[in-house]
Amino acid sequence: MEKRRALIVWGGWDGHEPQQVSQVFRTILEAEGFDVEVTESLDAFLDAEKMRALALVVPVVTMARITREQSQGVLAAVEGGVGIAGCHGGMCDAFREDTDWQFMTGGQWVAHPGNDGVRYAVEIKRGTSPLVEGITDFTVASEQYYLHVDPAVEVLATTRFPIVPGPHSPNGAVDMPVVWTKRWGAGRVFYNSLGHHADVFDIPEARELMRRGFLWAAKKEA
Repeated sequence: MEKRRALIVWGGWDGHEPQQVSQVFRTILEAEGFDVEVTESLDAFLDAEKMRALALVVPVVTMARITREQSQGVLAAVEGGVGIAGCHGGMCDAFREDTDWQFMTGGQWVAHPGNDGVRYAVEIKRGTSPLVEGITDFTVASEQYYLHVDPAVEVLATTRFPIVPGPHSPNGAVDMPVVWTKRWGAGRVFYNSLGHHADVFDIPEARELMRRGFLWAAKKEA
């Protein structure tokens, strides 16, 4: 039986350790039986035939620029049924000028009050999806992402703001999505806002969320 194929594309800001995160994701995917290609070139998105043959695209690119042709290559593939899954700025702060990308992925980073090292809870939304069954709430010390989020997403985990005082604080407490899923045509979209550095995925719950998200997006159920 031919292995399912996954494409990991990494790049952008080095502070997010895109190469190291890509290696973590490659390890997870290969353990699940995927044939994984890893590249730094966004031109991989231009090969329509190759993109259609994928089960999964995993972007790990922060604060970069993408051409319309490259972007449309991904959007068309996902609309046609290819899954897409990613984390942190590598997916939802990838291409700030590309609103089509943001429409597909379901959100865009706008702030991380307190920067790196903020200690906060990730609260699982139990009963909403089998993707989070058996995963308990957990705590991380990292960037706490504040995002502008598509109301169409299915939220699987949240975090409470504010923890760090700032101009957002007078608005009162809000539960910000951390993990979500959505659909784009025939394709499945999975996002997890954790992942500022690769070592976040040493946390078992964070790693398991990504593993399940990859499988769900690729329509390969655990």
